[in-house]
Amino acid sequence: MQFIKALLSGDFLQGSFLTNNFLQNNKGTSESTSGRLRVGIIGTGKIGVDLLVKVRRSPWMECVIFSGRNLQSAGMSFASELGVPVSDQGINAFFEPRYRCDIVFDATSAANHIEHAQVFDRLGILAIDMTPSQIGECCVPAFGMREVLENKNISMISCGGQSSIPVAQVLASAIPGVQKIAVRSIVSPNSIGPGTLANLDEYYHNTKAGLKKYTGVKDFDVELFVDEVNPETRMLTSVTAYCDAVDTDALRSPLLAMLEKIQAYVPGYKLEGEPVVIEGGIRVDLSVEGLGDYLPKYAGNLDIINCAAIAVAEHYAQAALASRQTKKSLVRYHRNLQLEY
Repeated sequence: MQFIKALLSGDFLQGSFLTNNFLQNNKGTSESTSGRLRVGIIGTGKIGVDLLVKVRRSPWMECVIFSGRNLQSAGMSFASELGVPVSDQGINAFFEPRYRCDIVFDATSAANHIEHAQVFDRLGILAIDMTPSQIGECCVPAFGMREVLENKNISMISCGGQSSIPVAQVLASAIPGVQKIAVRSIVSPNSIGPGTLANLDEYYHNTKAGLKKYTGVKDFDVELFVDEVNPETRMLTSVTAYCDAVDTDALRSPLLAMLEKIQAYVPGYKLEGEPVVIEGGIRVDLSVEGLGDYLPKYAGNLDIINCAAIAVAEHYAQAALASRQTKKSLVRYHRNLQLEY
């Protein structure tokens, strides 16, 4: 904590570890020798490890640092066996030039990200926030990712947000006079960790903020339940729109179109049957099954937010690498002109 305060106050910049030159150099796009954008992950629990597996599969990214606090943890051991650079220095690792990167996935906690966000901003790193810290700009990839190129801190909202907001947006857009939206998610006890349980208030707040941004509706109920009876249940979410009247036929086409957009980055996202008319509104039920990378397939609640985060990172990486290539082409063009004359 003292380290971070010193950095942000500017005092630390006078030291030998981090200089103004390094800060300036770190703000540009970093490209590895493989031609991929360099990324880091902080937080070595299940979410962080699953992100690592997904990053390594990406043709646009390379993980150059996997940082946490305990080199003996299961996540650290897994990363080390893959040959990924690891550190037990937490946020401090990102000041080392050898770990310079342009994207960081923060898979720690909401409280930690409040501190981390200031450091990443100072270093010019795009922070993809996996926590419900309420700092970054909310982003759901299904709606396009304009936010990613306009902000340096992107909030992945919550698992409930990523699963429910696309459907809620369709309901709010296709049904006139929606007064309230209720979201109810059920997850496995094996796929919800102590971090989520410790941040439930933030989870509810962030999910509602995302719903409000994309639907325009002002009244929401958000609930998260753990299925203690079926420990391997996949994520189940119901989205209910309260309204006076609804044309179910008018919902079919936009729902299917939205489903296609989400399945492009979350293949296990499915609608559970047709919309159900209830007293005072209409309900859409959906389920999420994971890819089964590091997490079990039933942990769809964790996988959907990770898949969404990877979609965001790849969007940014492609844009950054394309920009870098354009700059290289311009440099070659001007050099050739100078040779000709």
